[in-house]
Amino acid sequence: MRTPAPLLLPALAACLLLTACGSERAGTQNGGPGAAVPPGRTPVTDPGTDGVRITAVTLPTASPSPGGRGGGVHAEPLATAWPDSGVSAAYEVTNHGTEAMTYTVLFTFASDTGGAVDNKRETVRSVGAGRTVRGTVTLGALPPGAPAVTRVKVAEVTKVPADEAPSEAGTCPPSGIRVFADRGDAAMGLRVVGLHLENCGSRAYTVNGYPLLELLDDAREPVGGVKILHGGGGIATGTGADEPPRPVTLEPGEEATATLVWRNTTEFGDPVNVPHVRVRAKDGADPVTVTPHLDLGTTGKLGVGPWTQAER
Repeated sequence: MRTPAPLLLPALAACLLLTACGSERAGTQNGGPGAAVPPGRTPVTDPGTDGVRITAVTLPTASPSPGGRGGGVHAEPLATAWPDSGVSAAYEVTNHGTEAMTYTVLFTFASDTGGAVDNKRETVRSVGAGRTVRGTVTLGALPPGAPAVTRVKVAEVTKVPADEAPSEAGTCPPSGIRVFADRGDAAMGLRVVGLHLENCGSRAYTVNGYPLLELLDDAREPVGGVKILHGGGGIATGTGADEPPRPVTLEPGEEATATLVWRNTTEFGDPVNVPHVRVRAKDGADPVTVTPHLDLGTTGKLGVGPWTQAER
């Protein structure tokens, strides 16, 4: 993954009136490099990051910050919804590979100092080989006093084969089992991420023991030199990874969880980063590739807990 320099928007953009513009959604193929830009957008030149580039931005008319009236301190009514910022960025995702891929893109909306005002994550599913999908990411509402957004960048791109991507919430794969990872927690060098196993099918599903893991690099090749431990006791206690394994039967609508735990301590040697983890709920299950970005430092260890029944 590369972290590109921010996109500096043209000075004209700060003076644009916010107007209604045509909606572009990921998955559409209309338009092209020479297509007209909808009113209210300013085209930008972006070399792109791993097939993802921003093509235009929309900024509202510059106006005083809601928190800066009259030089005094003004309490905002708690029941009042913050207005939409009107800020958005049009983007396109081009798959230069040979298989369909699902992309997850982190966009950073930044102020003129370069500081992040907010981040938005977009998932663009099943982009076919050689195809381009266009979409729009919106910033949404900002709290009073937030800095004005003057630039946007593609901060991070991860991609996995479309047939191994986690199913989105509310959909169920043919297997009847949905596997995904949460965003996790971090404290004092300790990292904890939860794996979730949801029975979205119509029959009971039983697991017994630990999820099966393959650690993969950016090219989705195996990462060596890492010992996968059953349980988290060799890394830290109290993480939830030390429950004894036992059979777990999930009725339709029920869920199980397992915990990944590691430290990103760096001492001697080269640090190890694992952007992808291929997960099988049990032997013979369909693989699902999640992207928890394991920054293992030089510890060379990853703990995994057993599947346990999640509380409803």
